Amino acid sequence: AFDPLSVSVVVGGAALAWRLFSSDSWLKCRFEECCNRNDTLNFTALKAQLDSRLFGQHLAKDVVLKAVLGFSNNPSPKKPLMLSLHGWAGTGKNFLSQILAEHVHPAGLRSKFVHLFLATLHFPHHDQVKLYKEQLQNWIRGNVSACPSSVFIFDEMDKMHPGVIDAIKPFLDYYEEVDGVSYRKAIFIFLSNAGGDLINKAALDFWTSGKRREDIQLKDLEPVLSVGVFNNKNSGLWHSSIIDRNLIDYFVPFLPLEHRHVKMCVRAEMAARGYAVDEDIVQAVADEMTYFPKEQKIYSDKGCKTVQAKLDIHEDL
Repeated sequence: AFDPLSVSVVVGGAALAWRLFSSDSWLKCRFEECCNRNDTLNFTALKAQLDSRLFGQHLAKDVVLKAVLGFSNNPSPKKPLMLSLHGWAGTGKNFLSQILAEHVHPAGLRSKFVHLFLATLHFPHHDQVKLYKEQLQNWIRGNVSACPSSVFIFDEMDKMHPGVIDAIKPFLDYYEEVDGVSYRKAIFIFLSNAGGDLINKAALDFWTSGKRREDIQLKDLEPVLSVGVFNNKNSGLWHSSIIDRNLIDYFVPFLPLEHRHVKMCVRAEMAARGYAVDEDIVQAVADEMTYFPKEQKIYSDKGCKTVQAKLDIHEDL
C-alpha cells in the first residue's frame, strides 16, 4: 500500500520542480537564457557604454538613448520600436545595434532572442521575394510568440530586394495583436548605407559654413533622409509601405568620422588588445586612412572600419 504522506511529498516535489523549470523562473534562468519580458533597460549603463565605445556620433547616441528610454519605460507601447540607422560604412551602425541588443538580452548577438538578417545572405535571389516574405513572417511570428521582447536586426538594407521588408509591415503597425500575438514589445532595427551621401553633404555644409559638428540636430537631417531613402531605387526601403505608413520611429543619421574620431577608434582598439596606447602609432594608423573631400581631407571614407587591419601591420607593438 502507498503511504499517503510519502505520495503527497513526491507529488508536491514534482509539482514544485515543474513550476521552477517549466517557465522563466529564476532557477531555470540560472541554467539557460530566458526572455526579459518585464525588465526595463539600465539607461545609465547603456549611456556609459555608448559614451566610451561609440565615437563621433553625438546625434545617433542622443536619439537612440531617448528612443530606447521612452520605449523601455512605457508599460504598454502602442507599437514596436522601429529604428532605421543610416550612414557610410565604418561609422558605427553595427556597433550601436550590438550594444543595444546586449542591453536588452545580455548574450547580445549570441542570444536566441536576438535575430540578425543579412540581405545578401538570407535574401539573395530576386526571383524568390514571395518566398522570403512568407519565411520572414513565419520566423518573426514564431520568435515573438516565444519572447515578446525579441530584437530583429536587418543589415545591408541598401542591398535588400525592394518589397521583401514590407512583409513585416503588419508587425510594426498600431495593432494590439496580430493573429493572437502582440508585437508591441519587440525592437526592429534597420542598418543601411543608403542616405549616407545626403548625411555627408549636410555635415560638409555645416563645416563649410563654420558651424560646429555637434550643432547638427535630427531636424536638420531626418526629413531629407526619409524622403531620400524612400525614393532611392538602390534601397530595400524604396517606395516601402513601412515608410509610407510612418512606421519607422526614427531615421538615425550616422555622421562621417573625422581624423580625431579615427584616433579615438585606434586608442580603443589598442586598449581592447591590452596594448599600452602609443600616440605615435595612433597618429600613424589614423594618417594611413584615406579622407574626403580630396582637397580638405576632413572625413574618413571608411570610417573606422579598417582600423583593426591597419593596426595589425604595426608589429613594433
